[in-house]
Amino acid sequence: MDLFTAMDISASGMRAQRTRMDVISSNMANVHTTRTEAGGPYQRRDVVFRENSFENQLASVEVESIVSDPTPGRRIHDPHHPDADEQGYVSLPNVNLMEEMVNMIGASRAFEANTTAIKAQKDMALKALAIGRQ
Repeated sequence: MDLFTAMDISASGMRAQRTRMDVISSNMANVHTTRTEAGGPYQRRDVVFRENSFENQLASVEVESIVSDPTPGRRIHDPHHPDADEQGYVSLPNVNLMEEMVNMIGASRAFEANTTAIKAQKDMALKALAIGRQ
């Protein structure tokens, strides 16, 4: 594996984790959204990754899809809420803030790991150039 292939793999991982962080941020922003354009409460979304390989070697990481979590959200009794049903219950989004925070920390750490890998690859390339000059 050459230097630029390794950097491309790390860069693709950073792009994938950035998408994951965007989706997590959207989930957190909609934690109280009880009505969407599609009707009903906001449905939590998650990112599905896939690897692209070439000749049995990892070539990149890509976002395969962004899927909705079908898990039902909580229902609370609040007859005065504008989105309450006939019985006075409101369906809330299926977003758990603690779970989203843990996911955000994981995505952030994966992004940092890819950043560290790119820095190490750059440092190795500079050392190789320095050796070649001597």
